[in-house]
Amino acid sequence: MPEHLLVVGDALLDRDVDGPAGRLAPDAPVPVIRRPVMYSRPGGAALAAMFASRDGVDVTLVTAVGDDDAGGEVATLLEAEGVRVVDLVRRGMTPVKTRVRAAGHSLLRIDEEDDDDRLVHPRRGTKVIDDVTGAVLIADYGRGVARHPAIRRALVAATTRAALVWDPHPRGSAPVVGVKLATPNRSEASRPGDGISGTATAARAAQRCCSAWRAQAVAVTLGSEGAVLGIPGRLPLAIPAPFTVAGDACGAGDRFSSSAAVELARGALVTEAVANAVLCATTFVADGGVGGMVVPVRDGGVVARDRRSEVERGGGTVVATSGCFDLLHAGHVAMLNAARALGDHLVVLLNSDRSVQELKGPDRPVVPQADRAAVLRGLACVDEVEIFDEATPTDALRRLRPSLFVKGDDYGSGTIPEESVMRAWNGEVVVVPYLEGRSTTRLIEEAHREE
Repeated sequence: MPEHLLVVGDALLDRDVDGPAGRLAPDAPVPVIRRPVMYSRPGGAALAAMFASRDGVDVTLVTAVGDDDAGGEVATLLEAEGVRVVDLVRRGMTPVKTRVRAAGHSLLRIDEEDDDDRLVHPRRGTKVIDDVTGAVLIADYGRGVARHPAIRRALVAATTRAALVWDPHPRGSAPVVGVKLATPNRSEASRPGDGISGTATAARAAQRCCSAWRAQAVAVTLGSEGAVLGIPGRLPLAIPAPFTVAGDACGAGDRFSSSAAVELARGALVTEAVANAVLCATTFVADGGVGGMVVPVRDGGVVARDRRSEVERGGGTVVATSGCFDLLHAGHVAMLNAARALGDHLVVLLNSDRSVQELKGPDRPVVPQADRAAVLRGLACVDEVEIFDEATPTDALRRLRPSLFVKGDDYGSGTIPEESVMRAWNGEVVVVPYLEGRSTTRLIEEAHREE
């Protein structure tokens, strides 16, 4: 039976309106977005609950939405994700955040909300919290749920029997005393004039927040720099991001806090939970952030948003390549750089551990698939990594439909099954120069000779 996580906080509806922009409007210096498409997804605490459910735990969300179309849409999206919702009912409207984007770049955000944060049925929430054990994530978005006096009293009592993770918000309340972990970002952990700009300052802020909030631990998140964990009586623990990534960071904070809470629900130490949260948040941004999520919609269809589709809509070229990439070496890097130079987005199709064993034998791979994927994502030339189980990536290519499929020139003398697949949509297979004398097999043999 999967572990259970209770999420408490403010649910929002997030929307993106996106499309290509090829010219400026004649009446104002603003881009004209052609053929815009709207995407909806759960936001706020609802997004954190969705992440946790996708991580394989049983999730209950205590929240409050308005009696309006946006509230109904949030409920439908969460139902499709398997999240049980305990609705405290908001007297005001369900908050809606809409980002207007051109080819994946944000132009402006429109917030639709009112100031009525009163809850109709707070007792529904306290009943659930009173029975909780294990772990609780409080995703406070400052819209009233986490600051309601009855909810806060129930959460204080819950600290004696459950691990509370509190993700604060500038508009919200301070965490209740005794939380297991608080996860402010650098601005939420700073004091006026503090200007947190580095690991040293973040370390001081983490220790200060531990004292001010009387928390068992505080992890100050630093975006692409990772996080710093402060625990009373211990030196601050700096956890750098496993690889450098730039992208849409919307939702990364919720990904961080939800993954930390899931790990605590599974019995992890707080240091282990935070280290895993850094990895999950970094990978989330590397994979396209909220733009890379697949979100079910009301009519039963699926809307998929990612950087790859944005490149395609903008007329760019998507390039794919494949391989085991076991013990990454200079030949691999040269080939990947050359492949990326041929287009605007490079997808690496990575053989799974099972696939490598079938191709190379029972002693391979040397490096497991998760680590191979992490190393590839750390390369500036790689935009996306997808793991496949089959002997060849033909099924993945049919789904991705890239313009080019690239291999090293050591494949250039024969035919490969990917050729016939690519022709179905007028794609092409090309080879790029390959550095002679570089191979994983040779590296392994040399290592054995030196033993």
